[in-house]
Amino acid sequence: MHIWQYILKRIVSIIPVLIGVTMLTFFLSHIIPGDPITLALGPTATKEQKAAFHKKMGMDKPLIIQYGIYLNQVLHGDLGVSLRTKGAVLEDLLAYFPATLELTIGAMIVCIFFGIYLGTISAVKKDKPVDHAVRVFSLIGVSMPIFWLGFMLLILFYGIFPILPGGGRLSSFVARPTPITGLYLLDSLLTGNWVAFKDSLWHIILPTFTLGFCYIALISRMTRSSMLEVLHQNYIRTAKTKGLSEKGVIRYHALRNSLIPVVTAGGILFAQLMSGTILTEITFSWPGIGLYAQQSIMYLDYNAIMGFVIVVALIYAVVNLVIDILYLIIDPRIKLH
Repeated sequence: MHIWQYILKRIVSIIPVLIGVTMLTFFLSHIIPGDPITLALGPTATKEQKAAFHKKMGMDKPLIIQYGIYLNQVLHGDLGVSLRTKGAVLEDLLAYFPATLELTIGAMIVCIFFGIYLGTISAVKKDKPVDHAVRVFSLIGVSMPIFWLGFMLLILFYGIFPILPGGGRLSSFVARPTPITGLYLLDSLLTGNWVAFKDSLWHIILPTFTLGFCYIALISRMTRSSMLEVLHQNYIRTAKTKGLSEKGVIRYHALRNSLIPVVTAGGILFAQLMSGTILTEITFSWPGIGLYAQQSIMYLDYNAIMGFVIVVALIYAVVNLVIDILYLIIDPRIKLH
């Protein structure tokens, strides 16, 4: 099968998944007890105002009819109007999405680079002091709650030693870079706004390190396990007997062939981070889609909650497709089905 045919087949298969997600989230969100109209209009709203708002939002129709209307809107790219912000949910998500993407990219760079490096060293130096140290480090990283680490870093580097800013993407006295991609670091680079670049870089250090540290352990353990398996293969022994240096064997033979499970874990991790790092975003007041989802849940904002879930499902579907394509790049022997 040609790669473009495979991609098209996978894209088509995403459609029923997204429809199933809309159905599940729609009915679950509407059976949750609560009064979103009062939350949207405030406690002083009259019965007439509530009734008018109820009719305006289409909530006076049977539930199955409401779902049909909503599904038709989604298929036309309309995720509805937020009860909380009074704006289009799609526009809200697009406004919050770049912050989460920027934080996710930073965290992935930290955990992938250090995770693969530490995992490789641990495998090569198996049962030696370095290996034990990396495994203890990994255990600490897996066991440490993200919000606790975030608070500790804030206390240390913002409270006791005021070296780094405490939260947000940019200081209040620094103008936002001209919006191009929504990623402050990239936009400030493209526009030559070095003041905004430096300030946004300082702001992203703590949340990026918090996320990255907690997931370094996952990548390092996966790399170590896969590397140990590969190092015992016959072709590795053959490469060594031919006189290839140990670094050459690891770099050109062992590492590449041990990356497939790491790519899988990294892809799932990326999708997980992109679906909203709620605890980190709340801790560092980071205006991402995780924070948006948390606020929407507090207000029982049906459309915002469902829009968020649809975006998350789409992210997972796209990431899984990218992972399959990366498999072909890493190991051309893998066949498409």
